[in-house]
Amino acid sequence: MSSGDGQQSQALTKPAFSEVQASAIVDSVFGLKVSKIQPLPSYDDQNFHVCISRTKDTTDGPNECVLKINNTESSKTPDLIEVQSHIMMFLRAAGFPTASVYRTKGDHITSLTSIDSGSEIKSYLVRLLTYLPGRPIAEIPISSQLLYEIGRLAAKLDKTLEHSEGQHAGQIGRKPEWRQGVHPGSQCSNQNFHHPQLSSLHRENFIWNLKNVPLLEKYLYALGQNRKREIVEQVIQLFKDEVMTKLSHFRECINHGDLNDHNILIESSKSACGDAVYQVSGILDFDDMSYGYYVFEVAITIMYMMIESKTPIQVGGHVLAGFESVIPLTPVERGALFLLVCSRFCQSLVLAAYSCHLYPENEEYLMITAKTGWRHLQQMFDMGQKAVEEIWFETAKSYEPGISM
Repeated sequence: MSSGDGQQSQALTKPAFSEVQASAIVDSVFGLKVSKIQPLPSYDDQNFHVCISRTKDTTDGPNECVLKINNTESSKTPDLIEVQSHIMMFLRAAGFPTASVYRTKGDHITSLTSIDSGSEIKSYLVRLLTYLPGRPIAEIPISSQLLYEIGRLAAKLDKTLEHSEGQHAGQIGRKPEWRQGVHPGSQCSNQNFHHPQLSSLHRENFIWNLKNVPLLEKYLYALGQNRKREIVEQVIQLFKDEVMTKLSHFRECINHGDLNDHNILIESSKSACGDAVYQVSGILDFDDMSYGYYVFEVAITIMYMMIESKTPIQVGGHVLAGFESVIPLTPVERGALFLLVCSRFCQSLVLAAYSCHLYPENEEYLMITAKTGWRHLQQMFDMGQKAVEEIWFETAKSYEPGISM
């Protein structure tokens, strides 16, 4: 969902490569022949699902992969994209179901591809990632247990990266090491992530970082003058008054930043009694990764897990319980959770409306959150912080040992 660190503007150009052009990139940059290619949904980048032709020279290469083409703005931050790619590999080695990155023919993890748009030459960073199995969690009814596991997964991801250092990273481009049955975070628990460009994750003006909610004011015109805008304006003011003043009390970490219901893939299996049991099979899209706070990650996860839920207010308690089974929040962090969830709704809804002005042809994908998001935000606002917190915290408490659910 990333769009670079500066303010979103007309300068951002979403890639518009044809399938023929994308196939040519896979061939020329990565040395692989394409047998089939089709576009995948995306926010402001461009992704293709690629099937590779088998030859005697590529018997040990990928069968399926994803060609990711970054937009023009994020393509200007190659250091950031390299760090994000290294983190995906580090997490994969630690047991998380993240993608592996394939090297180019020149032994790099990214390549800058230029294309003549008619009026100017535009450059885009491209990567080739392993294709992860499963379907988006948005497509299934999410049980309370799965919500708990997703909260736990979010916390373990942040916890695994909490001692990261800005030194040289290990090798990248190895064959995937994650496999079904390996518990995320169970490997490499005593290893830290190192990279010389780790500081690139300090993205001060990144519009999707929850710390930058006040930057939404520049895009409110996209909503028009209505009740929706009034709610967003109130949330922004509350954020300034009640969250900005407490940031120094939050514990800092590296956030994935976009654990939404389309970036978490699941696969099903049958339980002993014949019921479907779901397991997370993929974590996608690390483009919004940045330095933030533990409480940001759980707030973002709660908000996105609410989107398709028929009982959205109840979602937060289950996700929170899972998260706190790994990283218990402090009282100050808990006290900010309600406003942070509301703030993430505002980020998603405002920026989707703004992006629709720029890319009306992509409206169906851009407005996924808006289909239910405004209703959920309104419900939270109408109920008020105290009532919502009571539901969340009581639900989370019910997971504690000795307390019956």
